[in-house]
Amino acid sequence: MAIPILRAAMIPHSQPLLHNSICAAGIDETSRRRKRLFLPCSTSSSSELNPAIRSEVSFSVGSCLIPHPDKVDRGGEDALLVSNYNGGVIAVADGVSGWAEEDVDPSLFPRELLANASNFVEDMEVNYDPQILIRKAHAATSSTGSATVIVAMLEKNGILKIANVGDCGLRVIRNGSVVFSTSPQEHYFDCPFQLSSERAGQTYLDAAVSNVELIEGDTIVMGSDGLFDNVFDYEIVSTVAAYRNVAEAGIS
Repeated sequence: MAIPILRAAMIPHSQPLLHNSICAAGIDETSRRRKRLFLPCSTSSSSELNPAIRSEVSFSVGSCLIPHPDKVDRGGEDALLVSNYNGGVIAVADGVSGWAEEDVDPSLFPRELLANASNFVEDMEVNYDPQILIRKAHAATSSTGSATVIVAMLEKNGILKIANVGDCGLRVIRNGSVVFSTSPQEHYFDCPFQLSSERAGQTYLDAAVSNVELIEGDTIVMGSDGLFDNVFDYEIVSTVAAYRNVAEAGIS
């Protein structure tokens, strides 16, 4: 089991640029190098000209991957995706470890899946819809294996669009409380819904889809079941509250 974690904080476009890094194209290197990631934001805000107009918002993102000790040498079996397109796109895919019993590397499918997703983020057919992004990424993935996956796409007006297949998860934290959480999808205990190279798996049509209206200062925590099965929500909230931003938290 590995624990991929993405923590995203909502920031208005009037705040200073943190780090001008576009990271979607390097998701495999992100997992291996555990590089600190930040998404850029512009330096102008429409609300400065007209207070009645809501500021555009975007993500400031930090990521961390904690592989199982037995899987450190290959960087774990999961993948992360971070893109600064539009308001920002984040995703986690968790490779199903049971494939190792078939002499298949469980990391190959999720990494190719999110590599394909990064290529389709700006696709016109996707139209900034996380469910369609999952469809196109899955269709383009040729590796043998399967994975659970969650994708969240932020509109600049503050609407977060989420599509989730399986037991990866997302929490929205506001003013010290969890105000939104996804629910895991399972066939039975320890057998989550999953996208697969085999016909028996799920498809994008099985994704749980949600839209959440965010406000400046919200924190979004996304991770695999390795996070949410082992850390209670109140522990996540207290950890987040101890830091003002992802840079201070040292997520890398």
